[in-house]
Amino acid sequence: MTHSRKPIALSLLTGLILSGCVVGPDYKRPQVTVPDSVRGQVTPADAASLADQPWWSVFGDPRLQDLIREATANNYDLQIAAARIERARALVDAATAQGLPQIDYELNAGGERTVVQGLRSADGVNTAFASGTLRAAWELDMWGRIKRSTEGARAALMTQEDIRHGVMLSLVSDVATGYFRLVELDRELQIAQESAATFGKSFDFYTLRFENGRDSRLPVDRAKADVDASNAQVADIKRAIAIQENALSILLGAYPHEIVRGQPLTAQTVPPTTPVGASTALLQRRPDIQAAEHTMMRANAEIGVAVANYFPRIGLGALLGVVGLTIDGDWQGFGLWNLGLSAAGPIYQGGRLKAAYNERRAFWDETVAEYRKTVIGAFQETADALAAQQHLVARRTALEAQVESLRRASSTARDRYDFGLASYYEVLEADQQLFPAEVELARTQRDQLLAVVDLYRALGGGWQVPATTTAPQPAAGG
Repeated sequence: MTHSRKPIALSLLTGLILSGCVVGPDYKRPQVTVPDSVRGQVTPADAASLADQPWWSVFGDPRLQDLIREATANNYDLQIAAARIERARALVDAATAQGLPQIDYELNAGGERTVVQGLRSADGVNTAFASGTLRAAWELDMWGRIKRSTEGARAALMTQEDIRHGVMLSLVSDVATGYFRLVELDRELQIAQESAATFGKSFDFYTLRFENGRDSRLPVDRAKADVDASNAQVADIKRAIAIQENALSILLGAYPHEIVRGQPLTAQTVPPTTPVGASTALLQRRPDIQAAEHTMMRANAEIGVAVANYFPRIGLGALLGVVGLTIDGDWQGFGLWNLGLSAAGPIYQGGRLKAAYNERRAFWDETVAEYRKTVIGAFQETADALAAQQHLVARRTALEAQVESLRRASSTARDRYDFGLASYYEVLEADQQLFPAEVELARTQRDQLLAVVDLYRALGGGWQVPATTTAPQPAAGG
């Protein structure tokens, strides 16, 4: 009768293990309604997106491509993100290991000499002992505590991978932004140097007239003030260039150094169209949105862990050991073993388990709100970039027309002066209006390039390019 009950007990135990209930809610993405299109979107909603292209197809300047390639290889923020991924991967392994049998051992050995009262020390008793035990324990994940812990660790790993993707996208965008700002400053420096040279000629001209008694000192002082202002501007721009080069150097993972330029600002091209693609695709492309969702997944799994902590932990335990004892060379030894099923759970915790559960629920609510906020922010950034693209076209057209008109006015003023039809004040005034207008045009050209960078970043550009993929190297001699 006793023997017939063993298979029954084993069957019941097996059934109990296999039918274990995983407590806590299963993850379900919160409902988020997105508009059919992004504000300012002019291309069809289902068209291919700028974000589908790798960065080396979007930014065509070969020198800029070299800088981005160098940054992706050496940038320390990217290396930090990669190390954090490895940490998260190790935590996944640690969480998974909780569901596997845990086996450990213990070894002990020792000896002593005991002197019996009334006997000489040489007649003491010698004792030695040795023991070894092998223990095994396996927690039966009846309520899914380990399963939920592993889910949370995996979600944290995916979050770190999303963060690395985001760091990669930000790095590419920051290098492109810094480079375009640098070539624009080069153009500003060129304009300022031309301005200083032009005003210098005016100063020399008025000085000669003053020394020959043909004019007062007033135009001399005004021309000198313009020269000084231009020289101050040149110095200020050179300072800004050095600071921008230093910032780019840090992105490259290098000490501050001079940055070699490629194409000048006037040779940089802006893509004629930059399609956005379907609005819902933002949810799959943007690394920050993906990271926010994986954080929700982790929060949901941790609710399951908090619920499972209310239930007892059930496990199997086994012990196998041997003990040996010798007294004055007389050896005695015996072995031992046991196998058992254990259960341990809370009875009264003073509200600690409830507080832990409520804290995890509140964390879930926080992550949901953060997710929805991130989605809305993505649409704002995309709409802002589209607005910049659209309105900067009109601004650039107007500024180009203004600069062309001021150049004609400057040429006309010089012709009138050469024929004695106007004073040199007209020439000076025309130049004073031309140079600031050229600077505004240069800044607008820069802003158009930055709008493409901003749109690429807002759309989650390069999302199809694996984080470990590097740009193709330029052809030899190219």
